[in-house]
Amino acid sequence: MDCVGTDHKTKIKSGIVNKIKAGIVVAVLLSLLILIRAFEDVLFYDPLLDYFKSDYKNHPLPEMNVLKMQLNIAFRYFLNTIISLGILWFVFKDLEIIKLSSVLYLVLFILLLIGFNAIFFTSEGVQNQLPLFYIRRFLIQPLFLLIFAAAFYFQKNILS
Repeated sequence: MDCVGTDHKTKIKSGIVNKIKAGIVVAVLLSLLILIRAFEDVLFYDPLLDYFKSDYKNHPLPEMNVLKMQLNIAFRYFLNTIISLGILWFVFKDLEIIKLSSVLYLVLFILLLIGFNAIFFTSEGVQNQLPLFYIRRFLIQPLFLLIFAAAFYFQKNILS
């Protein structure tokens, strides 16, 4: 009986240690997302960063290398996606969640990029800048992580 009790205590300690390790990894991954945001002006070509910080409602879009900007937005989305998938893995440890999230990230990227380009290339003057701002925000910020984490937590813990 004593061996069974000791075995149970060892499993509990092991489970706690694994949760602490996962928490540390999640903290490191969240730190990477914060660093990407903190150094966005150094890491990525995005003339819209300064544009949307200014009085953009009264100014047309700045001159820019559109292909370079799109590639940088795509690269940033890819980095945020990889880190976010890592966070989702260490929080939920569920391969089905990672598969679904990967598909959603891909589909949402394609849809958002189409919307971004449609607004970017068809807007004239200072019109339609707010939708461009918000679509770009979803492309460059890891907002889907918050949405997916909340949805999967709800599915896993509330609905089950």
